[in-house]
This record gives sequence, structure tokens and C-alpha cells, in this order.
Amino acid sequence: MSIEENEAAVVERAKEDPAAFGLLYQRYVKKIYNYVYYRTGNHHDAEDLTARTFYHALSNIGRYQNRGVPFSAWLYRIAHNQVANWHRDRSRRKVIALDELVVASRRKVAPESLIEAAEERDVLLKAIRQLPPERQQLLILKFTTELSNAEIGQVMGRSEGAIKSLYHRTLLALREKLAGKIGADGEMS
Repeated sequence: MSIEENEAAVVERAKEDPAAFGLLYQRYVKKIYNYVYYRTGNHHDAEDLTARTFYHALSNIGRYQNRGVPFSAWLYRIAHNQVANWHRDRSRRKVIALDELVVASRRKVAPESLIEAAEERDVLLKAIRQLPPERQQLLILKFTTELSNAEIGQVMGRSEGAIKSLYHRTLLALREKLAGKIGADGEMS
């Protein structure tokens, strides 16, 4: 029995038995959390949105239909929609995660190296956030959840070749943005 067949059987059981859904949760919670975290940049919001994703999946598992793509593709689509709603509803003010500042201060790392790393990360994130949403999603799926091009294609509803092409164009666009030195306002200077 292959992993896909085993997964399909678990999904069918989960439609009748919520305890079987727990197996799916255990299999995918870390991957979905990582995806959401890199889309939000905040642990608390990532935890909340991951919980919402699995609650929505559990509530709607009866309507899930296996269309030849992994169950995880369905979960990533739900997570994507949760994050999109979160971004739309969120105000524009910057949120500082106090818990991350406390953890960093306990690591005894030189403050200047923390500042440099944070500035570099901010520049990269600003450049990524200027990309169209589908390109942002591609980068997150590629680098945070380490999905293959074929798996990303299943999540995004595209062929593997289309994902390779989009990935190449995305990296070129990101390189241009970074070479243009993004200003503090998120605009290229």
C-alpha cells in the first residue's frame, strides 16, 4: 500500500471518525505551521492561523473529494486562504513580537550582529512582499516547507514545468529588487 493509498484511507476514515483526523493533523501540522509562519512572520498569528486551518479542514472534511492530488494540497489551499484573509483584515501598523526580543536577549548575541541580521532579513522580506502573491507563495512553499516542484504544482494548481518557469522568473525579479536597494518605505530607491 503506497503512502497516497494509505492517506486516502485515513481521509475517508476521518470523514466518519474525528479521531482519524488526528493522524492527518500529526502528519501535516508542522508543515502547515511553517508555511503560515513565513507568510505572517509572527509565531502567535501562525499558531492561530494554523489552528483555524485545521478547524476549517475538520469542519469540511466531509466535502473533501480526492481529485488525484495529495490531501496536503487541500490543506495548503485552506492555509493560503486563512493567511490572505489575515493580511486583508490586519491593520497596517507594525507589530513587534515582545517574546522574540526577550529570547534574543537571552542568547547573549552581540546586539550589532542581531541588528545586522534583522536588517538583512527585513530587506529580503520587503523585496519578497513586493512580489505578486503567487510568487510569494511559491518561495514559501519551496524554502520553508521544502516541497518539490511537482508538489508545489499540485498545491498551486499548475504543472511542474510552469512552477519551474515561475520559480526562475521569481528569482530574477527578486534579484532585481535587491539590486535596486529597497528603501525604508518598501519602495525601490
